[in-house]
Amino acid sequence: MAKYTYDYPRPCVTVDTVIFRPTDNGLKVLLVRRKSDPYKGMWAIPGGFVEMDESLKEAARRELEEETGVTDVEIEQLHAFGAPDRDPRTRVITVVYLAVIDAHRTHVRAGDDAAEAVWHSMDNLPELAFDHADILAMALERYHSQQAGSK
Repeated sequence: MAKYTYDYPRPCVTVDTVIFRPTDNGLKVLLVRRKSDPYKGMWAIPGGFVEMDESLKEAARRELEEETGVTDVEIEQLHAFGAPDRDPRTRVITVVYLAVIDAHRTHVRAGDDAAEAVWHSMDNLPELAFDHADILAMALERYHSQQAGSK
């Protein structure tokens, strides 16, 4: 692989995937408990850094599978988030994907740098790492918009 050198600093790119699961008891979202710093022990949307040889969508699918065991879901790009201070490690831009899965699909498993993977009620969210509360707010808005459009 080619070595990349630049005269100017470059931001890192991550992907995050919001997975909603509508149930009789309300809308659920899949979150992972972070195993490492920053925000060790806090809940977050599954995601991670994009590798040099993969597309954004490939990275989103890889990270989702590594952290939660979830595969074979249709994901769509939601939005890019790039506030300069959104990640305390370095300048990071994240591209967020969104998926809605069947209410009966409940099996998830933690892996990679996730200590736990758990479905949480959107009505009772824990404190979230990074800017993930803002990301979930936008994802929820898109979800409601899509639901209204399908009626």
